[in-house]
Amino acid sequence: MNNVNPGKIFADQDGVSVTEFGLIAPALFTMLLGTMDVGHTLYMRTVIDGAIQEVARDSSLEDGGILAKQQAIDARIKRQIRNLNKSINPASDIVIKRRYYRNFTGAFNADEEDYTDTNDNGVCDNGEPYIDANLNESWDSDGGDEGQGGAKDVSIVTVTVTYDRLFPVAGLIGLPEQITISANTVLANQPYAEQASYAAPQTRNCDD
Repeated sequence: MNNVNPGKIFADQDGVSVTEFGLIAPALFTMLLGTMDVGHTLYMRTVIDGAIQEVARDSSLEDGGILAKQQAIDARIKRQIRNLNKSINPASDIVIKRRYYRNFTGAFNADEEDYTDTNDNGVCDNGEPYIDANLNESWDSDGGDEGQGGAKDVSIVTVTVTYDRLFPVAGLIGLPEQITISANTVLANQPYAEQASYAAPQTRNCDD
């Protein structure tokens, strides 16, 4: 019977590198994939920032207020964003919104239209009176109006994109499996005509 030398067993280094790599590999690969995922997200944000500038510039032209023109601009931008990530569904994952104001001050402040909160619930409802400053016959929490507006109006264009992460490692570190990126820009429509005159604000009641 061969004698076993415990000293030689403890001194044997065969397979140590493989064992150590097996211990650190999960953390190493998670870190690498996470770094690439963050880099991809930053790249997506840069592209979306550029895309929204293009949307704003094209929409501010004289024909930018035409719905068909806006739809064509939006479709082009959605194709551009989707080319970066084929999992994005342009119909549901990319949302482009426009709100317009009379001037930059209104766009910057984005204050809600004044109303009398008779039931103290923080919402304009139940027939409570409000000041319809933009005359669109509805209470607006940001004081703006839907759409691009007309000549010299100031519009805020917002692009929101939701998509699956590049690598399925988010759950391992407690992050959501999807990323939502939102960007906006403010731009005045070109002075291709005189700005439409705004009538005096009217007092209306919030719908029940």
